[in-house]
Amino acid sequence: MKKKLLGILLGTSLVLAACGGDDGGDSKETSSGGMDAEKIVNNKCTSCHGGNLEGGMGPALNDIGSRLDKDQILEIIQNGKGQMPADLVKGEEAEAVAEWLANKK
Repeated sequence: MKKKLLGILLGTSLVLAACGGDDGGDSKETSSGGMDAEKIVNNKCTSCHGGNLEGGMGPALNDIGSRLDKDQILEIIQNGKGQMPADLVKGEEAEAVAEWLANKK
């Protein structure tokens, strides 16, 4: 019984987490006027890619910049890949996240 309940709770939390945290579109801006990419990643990506981007249901992103450049990362964010759906992050936020991740080496 406990395993079944735990499985239901885990499954429900993963589904809810995959939707990401929506802050109403008012993403915090950095002092340079750019989007706070780390906050966006924490809200939208860590449920699948792990709290430290070490991987989980999705691949590790903690060194993604050593494998892919900003444009390649942005393409994956926009078009999805494997189990990752397209457009979880859009527009300027997607650009900021791609740039931030490209610096993870």
